[in-house]
Amino acid sequence: MAKTQLNVRVDEGTARAARERALARGMSVNRYIEELVRKDTGEVGHTFVDAAADFMKQYESVFAEEFGAEHEGRR
Repeated sequence: MAKTQLNVRVDEGTARAARERALARGMSVNRYIEELVRKDTGEVGHTFVDAAADFMKQYESVFAEEFGAEHEGRR
């Protein structure tokens, strides 16, 4: 896919936030912005699923501690 350069101006706080969020995700600011736009223009469900997956990954140890192996398979 061909790439097109897009120049935007944002305030320093927004630029700093974009850099920090990209760094936290281990990606470039360019890729971070691309993913934000794709999510915004894509299906809402994908955004929810991505957020839920991030949440579960972040709190996996808490859930494992609270609902250990004795709860596996229960609904």
